Amino acid sequence: QVQLVESGGGLVQEGESLKLSCAASGLTFSEHAMGWFRQTPGSEREFVAGISVSNSVTAFANSVKGRFTISADSAQNTMILQMNNLKPEDAAVYYCAASSPTYAYIVPRASTNYDHWGQGTQVTVSS
Repeated sequence: QVQLVESGGGLVQEGESLKLSCAASGLTFSEHAMGWFRQTPGSEREFVAGISVSNSVTAFANSVKGRFTISADSAQNTMILQMNNLKPEDAAVYYCAASSPTYAYIVPRASTNYDHWGQGTQVTVSS
């Protein structure tokens, strides 16, 4: 059974940083692309960043490019999203996701290409 558990969310001031972690179990990390999505009430879940663990290809939403970084440790089955210079518009529930094995070497941006999801962690940014 695949399980994804996010941690690291919280309340920060504008301009500060947060590090989100995703611990995965029940899957072989290198066989999937891993992604971070976020969602606010009344909005669609949107792609934030993703990484192909097998070849370290990364992708970012334009809104976070240059501020967020993503990394993955296949030995620990852990993915990290480092968020710097946070803005109020970054506030959301952040979800970790694992793609179907079809996407082991690329990073899909559509949520429909991800088969497994964590429960989410809340990020709040005050101005």
